[in-house]
Amino acid sequence: MLQTLYDYFWWERLWLPVNLTWADLEDRDGRVYAKASDLYITLPLALLFLIVRYFFELYVATPLAALLNIKEKTRLRAPPNPTLEHFYQTSGKQPKQAEVELLSRQSGLSGRQIERWFRRRRNQDRPSLLKKFREASWRFTFYLIAFIAGMAVIVDKPWFYDMKKVWEGYPIQSTIPSQYWYYMIELSFYWSLLFSIASDVKRKDFKEQIIHHVATIILISFSWFANYIRAGTLIMALHDSSDYLLESAKMFNYAGWKNTCNNIFIVFAIVFIITRLVILPFWILHCTVVYPLELYPAFFGYYFFNSMMGVLQLLHVFWAYFILRMAHKFITGKLVEDERSDPEETESSEGEEAIAGGGAKSRPLANGHPVGHPVVSNNHHENMATSV
Repeated sequence: MLQTLYDYFWWERLWLPVNLTWADLEDRDGRVYAKASDLYITLPLALLFLIVRYFFELYVATPLAALLNIKEKTRLRAPPNPTLEHFYQTSGKQPKQAEVELLSRQSGLSGRQIERWFRRRRNQDRPSLLKKFREASWRFTFYLIAFIAGMAVIVDKPWFYDMKKVWEGYPIQSTIPSQYWYYMIELSFYWSLLFSIASDVKRKDFKEQIIHHVATIILISFSWFANYIRAGTLIMALHDSSDYLLESAKMFNYAGWKNTCNNIFIVFAIVFIITRLVILPFWILHCTVVYPLELYPAFFGYYFFNSMMGVLQLLHVFWAYFILRMAHKFITGKLVEDERSDPEETESSEGEEAIAGGGAKSRPLANGHPVGHPVVSNNHHENMATSV
């Protein structure tokens, strides 16, 4: 049964053009071809990435944060309350008015005390400024190195300048060590992002991020074993070209360098729009949709690859909408907060009593950023997901 499924999955007519078989891609005469088995190494490499990330954040990002004077301010913690905690964990983080009244009867607290407890409790779950800076520093470092490495891999190749050469001789195209490592490292990194997504800073486009990471992993994996490697290297380098700009804007935002953050974000927005909404659909997608049909009839792998590219393109349009909205508000000076951010909540000190057992007067919660920040809150831009 398993063997039958395996044979159907690797049927040549699914993944290769007509009249070609996997035997045509076996290594011979010193020429090495991409194989699906090459991808096994990406899983241990992904675990290695997680280990390297841990030490990077501990010994590089944390001292850098201290150097930039990024400090955590003490948050008011919600005092222990089993009734409210049970509701928070099982029923929701923002109780409705009827639920507040029910909880008030059960706990003996007033409605305002219930609301304040939930505000504090939600703030406790929000990631710290240092955590967000560490994450941005790690991604900035990877994306910058990956972009430089990717350009080094493709800049001297003829298909970088003439995209018709992407398909010259396809699929009988041998690979070279630089392409191999570029692919394995990029794919391993995205596996590591998927593995760590539950513990990373959660953004409101969490579902879109998961879709993006899964689509990216599938796309990179398929393009490797179906020998779409020339197109794949172009696509990965194109995406890396803007990602490091976004992460650096986040870093400067967390450090409070407002003007630097603003300027980098504008550059990021320009690069993102040019690469994701112009070059990708009108050059890269044209290359993968039109040119192959000049060489062979369409087959399942052709449709599969371009469908996954379509998913990524839709995600780019989704994120570009928010980027353009923010960029417009930057220019007009109207941006106070990212529409998709999840800012830390503050408490009103007027007439509020201390929660039973708390004993302290109400005071504003520290959110790590001055109120009325002309750019955005601490979650500034970070809802823009990373890309391929």
